[in-house]
Amino acid sequence: MMGITWTSSNLGYPRLGENREWKKLLERLWKNELDEETFLKEMKHLRLNHLKKQKAKGIQSIPVGDFTFYDHMLDTAVMFGIIPRRFHSTDKKISLSTYFAMARGTAEAPACEMTKWFNTNYHYIVPELNETIPTLTENKPLKAYLEVKEELGIEGKPVLIGPITFLKLSKGYKKESFGSLLQKFVPLYVKILQELEEAGAAWIQIDEPSLNASFPIEDYFFVQKVYETFQREVPNISIMLQTYFEAADHYTKLVSLPVDGIGLDFVHGWEKNIQALKTEGFPANKSLGVGLIDGRNVWRADLQKKHSELELITSYLPEGNHFLQPSSSLLHVPVSTNSERKLSPVLKDSLSFADEKLEEINSLTNMLNKKPDEKWLEKNQKVFQRFAETFRQQSEKITGEKNKLPSKRSLPFSERKTHQDNKWKLPLLPTTTIGSFPQTKEVRLERRAFRKGEKSINEYQTFIQNKIKEWIDIQEEIGLDVLVHGEFERNDMVEFFGEKLNGFAFTENGWVQSYGSRCVKPPIIYDDVAFEHPMTVEETRFAQSLTEKPVKGMLTGPVTILNWSFERDDIPREEVAYQIALALSYEIKALESAGIEMIQVDEPALREGLPLKREEWDRYLNWAVHAFRLATSNVKPSTQIHTHMCYSEFHDMIEAIRALDADVISIETSRSHGELIEAFETAIYEKEIGLGIYDIHSPRIPSVGEMKEMIERALRVLPASLFWINPDCGLKTRNKEETVKSLKNMVQAAEEIRESHKLQIK
Repeated sequence: MMGITWTSSNLGYPRLGENREWKKLLERLWKNELDEETFLKEMKHLRLNHLKKQKAKGIQSIPVGDFTFYDHMLDTAVMFGIIPRRFHSTDKKISLSTYFAMARGTAEAPACEMTKWFNTNYHYIVPELNETIPTLTENKPLKAYLEVKEELGIEGKPVLIGPITFLKLSKGYKKESFGSLLQKFVPLYVKILQELEEAGAAWIQIDEPSLNASFPIEDYFFVQKVYETFQREVPNISIMLQTYFEAADHYTKLVSLPVDGIGLDFVHGWEKNIQALKTEGFPANKSLGVGLIDGRNVWRADLQKKHSELELITSYLPEGNHFLQPSSSLLHVPVSTNSERKLSPVLKDSLSFADEKLEEINSLTNMLNKKPDEKWLEKNQKVFQRFAETFRQQSEKITGEKNKLPSKRSLPFSERKTHQDNKWKLPLLPTTTIGSFPQTKEVRLERRAFRKGEKSINEYQTFIQNKIKEWIDIQEEIGLDVLVHGEFERNDMVEFFGEKLNGFAFTENGWVQSYGSRCVKPPIIYDDVAFEHPMTVEETRFAQSLTEKPVKGMLTGPVTILNWSFERDDIPREEVAYQIALALSYEIKALESAGIEMIQVDEPALREGLPLKREEWDRYLNWAVHAFRLATSNVKPSTQIHTHMCYSEFHDMIEAIRALDADVISIETSRSHGELIEAFETAIYEKEIGLGIYDIHSPRIPSVGEMKEMIERALRVLPASLFWINPDCGLKTRNKEETVKSLKNMVQAAEEIRESHKLQIK
């Protein structure tokens, strides 16, 4: 009797390197400190090291082709020759300069749109199809497969984004054209697979996470046709159709597809996937990829519990070989806990980054194959016991304080607006920024010196105040109507607040890629979150003392702090959000008491927290909105609450955005080239709003004419009395010259529109 055997597998590995070597290589290339040949050589060295490490950790099915120079969706677009005309290249092989121009923009051409990868904190570059005829410029998976086979003797598992997901996440075509467009891509995928088959590849991982995102059942017609074609044209290669981030939609149809393996997420989709296995079974002619180690959070797996879950899964499986793997690519977690020297031993032992997750997969695989490491298992159980004895679950005191907070402003917006207009007397189309100004090398070095004890607190505070004064003067000179202090004292919009609240821990090297070379170090919420003392009052009050114009207080909202942190996985997420909201409500009252009565509470991550299943949206949005209102409702009617959101598809959550009851909301729209404005042609939004009119993620400086065009279009669907003028996000990643020139153009555009429309005071 054959029985069941298990193979340890991985779906993807972090690109960054343990010390962010990947980021540093990219930025040196962009600064012309590195030639292309050296860049490629160093990137290859890093890539091969990642693969050697996975092999050393006991992974048998090692992904290849997941490594990228910027983004995997951008790689796929370039592989298929999907190059927007503004970057047009006649070369068959797309140059690195064209590749990076699409991601970052040039002086002549705006960058491609960037948005969140499903409900994660990672951003991808959105392919622009727009009548482009796809062609195979290079078989990237084949190149990756041959490289690791020849260089390391590893039989890798090529990874590529499936055609369904690639098209679902692309733009520039009509919905009814999906099927005909798909037919143009399928032959190119077939060619990729045929060449991999000829090269000897055994398994191919084709990622189709879109199949878990409320996938329309009628579209399974296309899925069936695609994979029937692959099976017919490339019969001797084994395809693992990989899903993640949620439970499978239409399980029966998914497992009936003509592929050799199906990968399911048993972390974020446990209940629905296990129920489907129980009631529908699993095909005898397929392998199951069991995603049981959390690829998106940093907590150590309870091996006893995981083993019990695996035994349950096994009871529903046919004989044969199956795969044990993370729930998703490990792209979403830091690389290793090895360099974490400052965390408490109890907390550090409770963490598992990418490398530790590979060890967990290997250990569980051995347990399933009857080769358990009893000492490792015993050590694992002691970790959970110590954590439970050390850290709280949730205190009654915090719950009681939270329940006393109002969740509704004392007056409706229409009445608050009168109070606020009388107080501020701003011109129509008031100009402002989103909050941060350039975090230059000088600022970072000064902060580092202070943290190392090389600068006293007085020296550091003097430096920060000088930077605040410099940029208050710059804003006055530019002519902005509402100013900000610049956030020079802040390293990251979440980390800064986490460092000042109880319950957060911070790593030394726990970096995760956000987009391109932009990395973040998410805080770890390990205990009750609680307010200890004012966090932003000192700098904001100082800035306000320098000008007669209003200075906004700047806070990060509760849902964003939650979504951009690694939260406890044993407490409901909404309860953690309410704890953060309570802490922020105290900070808002402290700002108001200090005379700061225009306060921005940013929620750029509100949308990315949406569940992939639409039927679960309402529950999430209800508690997310409630958390925001708990934080912001306990203020005077004349205190103006602002918020900011990135990459929001306004039309599909307008009711939730309205329910936040913020007085002013700013939303990114520049990278989508104004498409968000279309939402207002059919939806009425009665509060004040700023649609970001230029892209801060690109170094290019937009012209006055470009910004006027964006404003004019917005004014066709929005009343001038409600419209604000601002960039689409904070300016910390830009340099001083770019920032000043762009803001001068923005203010000039606003002034010219006011003049042409004869607009005066609100």
